[in-house]
Amino acid sequence: MNEFVEQCRREWKRLGVSDPLADEMAADLASDLSEAEAEGVSTEELLGTSAFDPPSFAATWAAERGIIPEQRSPTNARRRPLVLVAFTTLAAIVVIISATLLATGEPRLSLARTTPPPGAGRTVISTSAAAPIEWILLFVAIAALGFSAWLWSTRGRSHPPTAPAQ
Repeated sequence: MNEFVEQCRREWKRLGVSDPLADEMAADLASDLSEAEAEGVSTEELLGTSAFDPPSFAATWAAERGIIPEQRSPTNARRRPLVLVAFTTLAAIVVIISATLLATGEPRLSLARTTPPPGAGRTVISTSAAAPIEWILLFVAIAALGFSAWLWSTRGRSHPPTAPAQ
């Protein structure tokens, strides 16, 4: 049997692919390679750059068939925590700022009536103008922190390889 197929077989064994599935995939691969060879097509032409990396080819093919979970690329694996950290930090900052503004009552808005009604003195009403916006920001930021906590809790979970029902 072709050395490429044997290397793929070893990778499937390492990944925990059952023997019947590995045999089926190896037979399919060997058949495809022999047909290509009979037609004068090289392994490199048939598989592209994957022809030089049998373990990667085997893992990708098994993942595409749903036998093992798809592998994450190192770029996405590194970027996700950074984005999650930034999102969590932003949500926490918004919670702190909106809670502080609500607690201090700033900014204040004063309304004064220049012509008082007959028989009354000058009327001054003081209130916090931003309170509704601050409450909305606070609730949205708390929801964002909850979502962030959920993302952090699901981040490390992995799922064992499963084979499709036969």
